[in-house]
Amino acid sequence: MKISFSFLILFTSFIVNITTAKAESLVDGSLETGKERAVTCIACHGAEGNSSIPMWPNLAGQGAPYTLSQLKAFKSGSRNNPLMYAQAMMLSETDMKDLAVYYESLAAAKQTVADDSLIELGEAIYRGGKKDNNVPACLACHGPTGRGNAAAKYPSLQGQHAQYTAKQLKDYANELRTTDGKTRIMRNIAKNLSENDINALSSYIQGLR
Repeated sequence: MKISFSFLILFTSFIVNITTAKAESLVDGSLETGKERAVTCIACHGAEGNSSIPMWPNLAGQGAPYTLSQLKAFKSGSRNNPLMYAQAMMLSETDMKDLAVYYESLAAAKQTVADDSLIELGEAIYRGGKKDNNVPACLACHGPTGRGNAAAKYPSLQGQHAQYTAKQLKDYANELRTTDGKTRIMRNIAKNLSENDINALSSYIQGLR
């Protein structure tokens, strides 16, 4: 019996969601200390973790395990970003945990879709995938409202800037994001998306709440 890639993604995410649905923060950090440390992050990511610059990500509401993993990746250089590398180099693991817990506690931005003309296509791919291209529904890992799955380190996408999301999908497709095993999933998916698909998905994701 042949089991599809889409089914495996959906089944794995379903199991993790069941076993962790009631869990609180999975990272042992200090929210208060994280808030103090986040002062240096405000210029790019906003006072409440929601950036006013569409090329820089909103961090508010992001699962702490995912934020922690990305800070570690920036510091090690496995996720290439000179600006974030310089910032992460100054952080201890405790600092990273505190920041991750703090940003997880904040409310994600409530935005509207970026382009109304792309809603239908974006919603279709996000909720149903593209079977002919072996692209699973995005909600299998990121949830129906884009909240993600903290335990599995599947990021929250709620209210994320369309411009930032599109850039990340293109980076996956072009093998520019190769941080860990999970990025292989995203690279395989992104390579099967057209530029119009990426724009539609990114626009739709921006409006999730």
